[in-house]
Amino acid sequence: MNSATAIAITHLGLCTPLGQTPQSVRDNLVAGSTEGMHWRDDLLFDRSVLVGQVDSPLPKIPSRLKRFDTRNNQLTLLIAQQIEAAIMTAKAQYGSHRIGIILGTSTSGIATGEQALAQLQADGQFPEDYDYAKQELGDTSQFLQAYFELNGPCYTVSTACSSSAKVFASGQRLIDANICDMVIVGGVDTLCKLTLNGFYSLESISNGHCQPFSVNRDGINIGEGGALFTLERATADNHILVSGIGESSDAHHISAPHPEGQGAIAAMQAALEMANLRPEQIDYLNLHGTATPKNDAMESRAVQQVFQSHLPACSSTKPLTGHTLGAAGAIEAAFCYLLLSDYNKPQYLPPQVWDQQADPDNPSLPLVNVNTQAKIQHVMSNSFAFGGSNASVIFSRLTVPCDAKERA
Repeated sequence: MNSATAIAITHLGLCTPLGQTPQSVRDNLVAGSTEGMHWRDDLLFDRSVLVGQVDSPLPKIPSRLKRFDTRNNQLTLLIAQQIEAAIMTAKAQYGSHRIGIILGTSTSGIATGEQALAQLQADGQFPEDYDYAKQELGDTSQFLQAYFELNGPCYTVSTACSSSAKVFASGQRLIDANICDMVIVGGVDTLCKLTLNGFYSLESISNGHCQPFSVNRDGINIGEGGALFTLERATADNHILVSGIGESSDAHHISAPHPEGQGAIAAMQAALEMANLRPEQIDYLNLHGTATPKNDAMESRAVQQVFQSHLPACSSTKPLTGHTLGAAGAIEAAFCYLLLSDYNKPQYLPPQVWDQQADPDNPSLPLVNVNTQAKIQHVMSNSFAFGGSNASVIFSRLTVPCDAKERA
């Protein structure tokens, strides 16, 4: 993917198990805090499970948008309110038809559907306000468009765990094609029984805290949360760019990655090529790092192949939030943005929280220790999904004005 347009992140809203303000999230991120992880006994049928949970009070859906009333959309609303002033300014500047929305999700309003089904089983009828559309994948994007009263392009990307990483490529294409002047991108997912029990049936749920890249890893923790970004053409006033995006699909297996990481390698290399960066220029790599046996083995091999002797500092942040599925790409992109931003002063890296028992069968990666400082200019975030749908995104901090033609 090549672009003639330099794309900047101009605003960020977020809510994660680590917090709901940029500073609190950054502080908990670099401290390696696991306080957002909680044991729940109401999600799996026969055992308790550790999940990443958002404890923030969520706003009520406005009455005019009652048909969108789900927890997923309440979380989206909380995040959207953080960037609302910027959207209103952009509407006045560009027009509502020039602002697009592209979100990633995998759960949408499924939890609301679960509650409705439970009432059907108990009372013989659905709740009066039940609407199947609440659990359709496009519901959250449509809710956001209705809330901001926009009428530009609006759609959802749902490619499992790479969903809200791929939205950056989709947003860039809309701006590149001069269809939009601003695109709201991101992802939101909330906890639900269907997801937890689905992964449990695949024997992919950890018995405790997940241990990415450990010889003792036994599966994932699931989490919830979201992040929204505004993308616009870069100007001299912008300092954090989406500098490289790589997408690939190896289609090796419906739920297992290619064992040698062919698709992951292709995505990382494409992102580097688009950003016009050498591997040694990446200062930090946010690993997909799910703590499943096959993902971590594949990813460590893929990273070794791409970076060779120039392995960047790496960590998986999923032990801090759980795997937020369709929202993972956006949440981890938000982490990368915060690392490059003025919130991260002095500049620290997110530590790898694990048992420090490396798997001898996999290539060794330079996993970040607690209290590690580094000069950070370019960071990469990996998102690798079921079906081999892969995305790698590079974010860069500029200290000089950006010339779009020079970056083409």
